[in-house]
Amino acid sequence: MDSEPGTGPARHYDPGRQLAQFTGRMLVVCPRCGGRALVVPRPGLPAPRYFSELLFQPRRLACGGCGTVADREPEMRGAGLVGAVPGGSEDPFFRRPLWLQTRCVGRILWAYNEEHVDELSAYVGARVRERGGVRPTRAMFARLPAWMKRADQRSEVLAGLETLRALAERSAPADRSDAAHERGDRPRPYGSLYFRGGPYEARS
Repeated sequence: MDSEPGTGPARHYDPGRQLAQFTGRMLVVCPRCGGRALVVPRPGLPAPRYFSELLFQPRRLACGGCGTVADREPEMRGAGLVGAVPGGSEDPFFRRPLWLQTRCVGRILWAYNEEHVDELSAYVGARVRERGGVRPTRAMFARLPAWMKRADQRSEVLAGLETLRALAERSAPADRSDAAHERGDRPRPYGSLYFRGGPYEARS
């Protein structure tokens, strides 16, 4: 988070991390028991060369509480794989509500995992924010909603992120946030096609 020279708690440097980089491990609500489950790449796959490949990998949902296991293969379109689209309060693979959700300043604050919470906390808590050279349409922080960036709401958003951090330590169905319910909150309907030469963006 503070990997650049001269950065500190009051300063944040954004190297252009994208939301897809946090999809390797996602905490979701189990479809069977309502406790905390994990969505991860299916075991046995080679490590991705690029983080964008995370959106095209077969996935597994596993619940340590009730033992539920489900697998998902990426959709095929012609000769290409259709990538998942991250964003919104459901995971982009199984469309399960995220476990890390809470109500904050009249909105829903969510994250995929603990690392995601840490990154958001570092950004929201900074008084000075610097951006790298990545296109803002790709960078995660550039696409955050305005209410998360407002200085007068910094303390409320940071408190909400602390709530998410505490939720990550819990797993029982009774620990589920009242914000984590079925809403069909999904991103706009577009994906990417993946051919041997790499990902190619395409409208659905």
